Amino acid sequence: MATETAKQNRTRQTRQTRRPGKTRSRKQAFRMIDLFAGIGGTRLGLESIGGHCVWTSEWDRFSQQTYGTNFPGEHPIHGDLREAHEKEIPPFDLLVGGFPCQPFSIAGVSKKNSLGKPHGFQCKTQGTLFFDVARVIAHHRPAAFVLENVKNLLSHRQGETFKVIRETLQDELGYEVHYKVIDAKHFLPQHRERIFIVGFREPTKFSWSKMKLPEPNHKLSSILHPQNGTEIAEEPYTIGAKAKVNPKYTLSDKLWDYLQAYAAKHKAKGNGFGFGLVTPNDTARTLSARYYKDGSEILVSRGPRSNPRRLTPRECARLMGFPDDWQIPVSDTQAYRQFGNSVAVPVVKAVAKVIQPHLRKIMKES
Repeated sequence: MATETAKQNRTRQTRQTRRPGKTRSRKQAFRMIDLFAGIGGTRLGLESIGGHCVWTSEWDRFSQQTYGTNFPGEHPIHGDLREAHEKEIPPFDLLVGGFPCQPFSIAGVSKKNSLGKPHGFQCKTQGTLFFDVARVIAHHRPAAFVLENVKNLLSHRQGETFKVIRETLQDELGYEVHYKVIDAKHFLPQHRERIFIVGFREPTKFSWSKMKLPEPNHKLSSILHPQNGTEIAEEPYTIGAKAKVNPKYTLSDKLWDYLQAYAAKHKAKGNGFGFGLVTPNDTARTLSARYYKDGSEILVSRGPRSNPRRLTPRECARLMGFPDDWQIPVSDTQAYRQFGNSVAVPVVKAVAKVIQPHLRKIMKES
């Protein structure tokens, strides 16, 4: 995360429409496809090592709008991956995607055989969106893949779900698989644990130990609007000569009273439910897609005599590591959902950096 001075210098500049990744020679670039793309955070991270996206799939029309605005003039965005035939996807070297974790139905292979039905990954993951990732990998045999999901994927159904995923990628599809849970707090002022699964078509000497995680000392002040005139106002998020946060993001008395009463009720029962009040010197909780409902998971303190406020969508973008020239063409509700569902871009960049030499080696040898 940039220092405070760097942030202020950055925000003095007029925001312009974000351009696609830098022009690169074909010798340097590799082709990638972006599945369950959301607004493009994973792609943004992989572009940092020369990724050139050749195909995108995202079913949500509002996310498509944000993605298309920030990556203009490219290939069309395909909708539901389940409706796309793998043969329609152009050749690529790297598959990336944050597939939704749905319940896996693990049926016995012998029973499927007796019924004349397919087995292997087709049996174990049929009906889940991971199946669509597997069938694309099986058809195209890319050099590598990067998959992202919630940390709880490891413990879902007592570990059976992740076991099926790993066996599918490793045993059925023949990829060398590595995984690691990474907390975004090493890069951003947000506690956000996500699992990253990387796989290589050929044997490698890949090791997560090559990833050097910075000390988690990032403060929320680095992503908040300074409100002192060093930032150009961006309506409707900030207003006036000093770019003050729009009062609409401050909680009403009714909502603030409700949240305090709700937290007190659960505290009396010994539960930990309730709002998360933070100061500029703190690290925030995980930003979720439900932030649009009341913003209670991350409320910015405005002192003991004032009601706290929600983060603005621009602050949410910064909290996820998106650059300040990232365009937000949707409503606040949709923006909160999109950033809450996104990946932390600096984490993806760190993963990209550690896989880069192995990806290049496989591509060169093949």
